[in-house]
Amino acid sequence: MGEILALVEARLLTALGEPDARAAVTFLGTDRIEVLRFTDGDVVRYATLGMSAQPMADPTAALVDPVKGPRAELVLSVRAGLADTDKVLRPLAVLAASPQVEGVIVAPGASLETGEPLWPGAPFSSVLVAEPGGLVEDLETDAPMEPVRFLPLLPMTHNEAAWKRVRGAQELQERWLSHGTDLRDPLRGSVPLD
Repeated sequence: MGEILALVEARLLTALGEPDARAAVTFLGTDRIEVLRFTDGDVVRYATLGMSAQPMADPTAALVDPVKGPRAELVLSVRAGLADTDKVLRPLAVLAASPQVEGVIVAPGASLETGEPLWPGAPFSSVLVAEPGGLVEDLETDAPMEPVRFLPLLPMTHNEAAWKRVRGAQELQERWLSHGTDLRDPLRGSVPLD
């Protein structure tokens, strides 16, 4: 699967430029996950590399197809210099390994929980998976493999995550939009939820 990861990395470099840092994390029983950091003015983007090496599979499936199934990488964008966001590397790698470790399928509208702040002092310990196709275009692959989708992650406060569980992802995103929430602000507070 090194071939697919080379294509994924090439797509990331085309869309985001050269990474200025990278780190690798390996969890017992999983493939290596890298996190690449891209700086673009006052925005820092972190992208995973390795999640798409294997297709995500339904945990209830009797047989897991080694080729077919959704593939994805994760992209997180935050404002630079406001917090020590480089500490997000490990939590991001944990989220990227979750399909292999927990057998989950990461898709738009899903919530992913890290169990700890995304970085020191962060008011976020979970993220909302947003729709792909904006920042980094899907990477088409040869059939029967599905395209690799680059899924943006939107940090959620504890209250936002609880509200999303009740009301749904669409309503939370509309709430953010109507209040002009800067989702890249690593120190922002919760959007008003009353």
